Amino acid sequence: MSRLLILARSLVFNALFYANLLVHMIVALPALVLPYPVLRAFIRSYARSSLWLLRVICGTNVSWRGTENIPRGSCIVACKHQSAWETFALYAVLEDPIYILKRELMWVPLFGWYTWKAGLIPVDRNAGMAALSRMTARAQRAIAGPRPRQLVIFPEGTRRAPGAEPSYKPGIVHLYARAGAPCVPAGLNSGLFWPRRSLLRRPGTIIVEFLHPIAPGFDRTEFLAHLQDTIEEASARLLQESGNRNQEPGNSNHGSE
Repeated sequence: MSRLLILARSLVFNALFYANLLVHMIVALPALVLPYPVLRAFIRSYARSSLWLLRVICGTNVSWRGTENIPRGSCIVACKHQSAWETFALYAVLEDPIYILKRELMWVPLFGWYTWKAGLIPVDRNAGMAALSRMTARAQRAIAGPRPRQLVIFPEGTRRAPGAEPSYKPGIVHLYARAGAPCVPAGLNSGLFWPRRSLLRRPGTIIVEFLHPIAPGFDRTEFLAHLQDTIEEASARLLQESGNRNQEPGNSNHGSE
């Protein structure tokens, strides 16, 4: 597929993607005063319809692997962060996710209202240990609540290009040590097909792999080393797998299948 055609499809998708978001936010306004499960249904609808648009317009499919590794009760999902894709797509597969996100996003009109209603957890990156303590306390309450939730955190804090040197922050360690819940590492290759700081959406298959959960109770240093090794090994393997597919006969463009 030519770069010009990929660009044209990407522009069409981006326009419909944000239109889809706006329509869902407007239609979901009554959910702000209704029980939370109503809003959760709208969020899941938005995630799944966005993935459908991505597949139909850009030829970008999704493969979810290892979903059997997600515990039935509350847990932490520590996910590799390569693009904006995983900030919404996990709603399509997790039962009741709750994200940790930048505090500033919760101030955005309309969008921010929904983040509050959904119970998402803000973190002020400039507030140091005080912010970490507040985030952990809120996360503990969410995990210990009456319904099982999957607390999604990006251990590196910000998007990193595929193959970039890992930079894991202490927040995940602090959270794991205090939450008393299993932590499910998740590797992915989304940055190959939804690059950060780019309008391009490339054809191929985004793969997300949920790995064996890490039980609570490990030493902090041991936990971080195991978590980083597990996520990085899986993500590197998925990047290599996508590269090998690209080299198969008949695949002249990245990720086309």
